[in-house]
Amino acid sequence: MSTLGGVDFSKLLRAGDGAWWSQAGAEPEPLVNVLLDQAADIGPLRAFCGLTWNKRLAGGIPDGLSVVSYGGLGQLRSLSKVGLLDVVPCHYSSIPRMFERGQLPNDLGIVQVSPPGADGKVTLGIGVDYAADAIPHTRRLVAEINAQMPETVGSLRLPLSAFEAVIETDRPLREAVAREPDAADRRIAEHVASLIEDGDTIQVGVGTLPNAVLAAMSGHRDLGVHSGMITDGILDLIEQGVITGARKEIDPGVVITGAALGSRVGCYERLSDFPIEFRPASYSHAPAVLSGLPSLVSINSAIEVDLLGQVGSELSAGVHIGAIGGQVDFSRAASLTGARSIIALRSEVRGRSTIVSALRSGVVSTARVDIDAVVTEHGIALVSGCTVAERARRLLAIASPAHRDQLEREFSGLDVSA
Repeated sequence: MSTLGGVDFSKLLRAGDGAWWSQAGAEPEPLVNVLLDQAADIGPLRAFCGLTWNKRLAGGIPDGLSVVSYGGLGQLRSLSKVGLLDVVPCHYSSIPRMFERGQLPNDLGIVQVSPPGADGKVTLGIGVDYAADAIPHTRRLVAEINAQMPETVGSLRLPLSAFEAVIETDRPLREAVAREPDAADRRIAEHVASLIEDGDTIQVGVGTLPNAVLAAMSGHRDLGVHSGMITDGILDLIEQGVITGARKEIDPGVVITGAALGSRVGCYERLSDFPIEFRPASYSHAPAVLSGLPSLVSINSAIEVDLLGQVGSELSAGVHIGAIGGQVDFSRAASLTGARSIIALRSEVRGRSTIVSALRSGVVSTARVDIDAVVTEHGIALVSGCTVAERARRLLAIASPAHRDQLEREFSGLDVSA
């Protein structure tokens, strides 16, 4: 291990090799930018990353570098628009096995870590998720030790000797920015909250609507959390005594997550104040683990839902702007062995209905059988146990009024016997 002011990736990668790096707030951007600067001189390289806010990737990628991901999240959608993103459609729970099998780039892993603790070891901080599963199957590691990355518990502690090279930084972590919820968001959130029982264990995403949903749960009691990611809203509910995990069937009293995506003051600086454990995707998303949570309620968003109840969460106008991610992992578990799976979305986006007669993308992200309820600002469509025709009628009832007549005409021409 050597401590360097910079890293010469030509000594760590050869032409034809592949690298991966941590995502979201844990993305080691200074090191990624050095790799982008050097990639063309090294030769053909393949890189894997998840959610990225790095604007360097919005303007294209160096010659000889190909980027693969599980979806088009953040700046990756810009690469998708110009045909420079390769997407591997997959459940998030399958990513660990793909690293194990060498199906994803694993010659070099680039991570952002917390400063060494009293034992001289570092943690993956707010970005454990797929990184912790990839590390055992990665030939070499490089790290950014960020003085502002919080030390977290529940996963790997790595000695500095695990890294071929490190750089030291002291920079703010990237924060998840979302607009303030409007009236439609708040109505959706109220509907979702009405479906949650005291003592349920919730999984919820990140963004404006999930923030509104969490705020609407302030009157609940003894909620638990087992989720791929947590935000400011989760910590607020812990502080209010709403989230206690007292009734969780596994990991009682503890919030289980793989990543934190929030603000510095509202989330990152408060993590050590609460019983939160960061686990790898092989635990947080594992079917065997999720099936041990009969109280599980999954709350996910979508781009569109068709009148059969099929969910599209990946593509819009041929561009990858989302991902399957953990939606199916959690929705299927919540529907089959848990309490309830919910899809929440606005009924209209930029004048277009999100309730459609047939998925515009043509790609089904989550099957109709894995969804119990669809929620818009116009109400709740409980579809579990309904016939094809009845679920279509219920979905029509929560569509935007401006589009219902057209949807009804299209519905009348559908073959609903399937």
